[in-house]
Amino acid sequence: MTVKRWVALAIAAAVLGVSLIFNMFATIATADFEELFDGAAGNDTYVEEVEETGTDGNIVVLEIDGQLIDTGTDDVFGGAGYNHRETLDMLDNAVEDPTVDGIILEVDTPGGGLIESADIHKRIVEAQEDYGKDVYVSMGEMAASGGYYISAPADYIAAHPSTLTGSIGVIMPAFNFSELADNLGIEDNSITTGPYKDIMSMTSEMDDEEAEILQTIADEMLDEFVEVIVEGRDMSESTVRELADGRIFTGNQALDVGLVDGVGDLDQTIDTMADNMGLSDPTVIRYQSQQSFGSLWGMTLETLSGQQPGLADLRTMIEEGSSPRFMYLYQQ
Repeated sequence: MTVKRWVALAIAAAVLGVSLIFNMFATIATADFEELFDGAAGNDTYVEEVEETGTDGNIVVLEIDGQLIDTGTDDVFGGAGYNHRETLDMLDNAVEDPTVDGIILEVDTPGGGLIESADIHKRIVEAQEDYGKDVYVSMGEMAASGGYYISAPADYIAAHPSTLTGSIGVIMPAFNFSELADNLGIEDNSITTGPYKDIMSMTSEMDDEEAEILQTIADEMLDEFVEVIVEGRDMSESTVRELADGRIFTGNQALDVGLVDGVGDLDQTIDTMADNMGLSDPTVIRYQSQQSFGSLWGMTLETLSGQQPGLADLRTMIEEGSSPRFMYLYQQ
């Protein structure tokens, strides 16, 4: 057997081994540790912390940080990353609380799932239309793709000069190992009920018809993204289409093309909201994630391993690789 074949077999064995180990850990990770260790403490998974005490009105700051992927629950490897269920709960409470005058979303995300992005977008529109709440966005280092999708309906968007935003578009991350499988003599014996049932399989090359099917779906999802920006930013469709080629913008560039309303940090965004709403001295309240056993254990494992990205991010990447999905995601 040639050295090349031995190397290829070693690589294949390593990939298989990592997959098996990950699946074992994923089974453990998806256990409901939140209920097991935190159930007695009640249903709230976050706390409300007063950052500035004032005498005129209340402004809530809510952080949306990390890749917008709904993992279903806090898990033992979850670390302190994005928690979709918790984010929606915090949004619902801020929207429905009659003492809250305005909501500021501190957005720092490359985007993520289509459904997750749509969930947050829906809450923001409901806050404005059904409850008359002002919603502002303060962009952090990144508010790209799905991060911009959820920002678009805001009454005011502020970006830092070095914020990376835009990336308006749809992507389906996927890998194909068909050539490697051929070299190793590995055959895919999957049984399907139709010619397109295994579309995007990692072990077969995509043909033109499959590419056309998937492109049609991606284009339809892009249409929805464009409409969200047209409605949220009151821009013409033609203008948005020109920007919707996947490119990213700095905060200053985004201001020039009309994707944001101003350049500044969170404190400046708070001051802008207070001035626009006529609040002379508002109380600023931050909804803060309350670390559960699962998230604390996940952070401990990350610290001990010294690995970057975190275990939760590694899990997300592996899951995406094995189950391709369309996403509003800026993927570096």
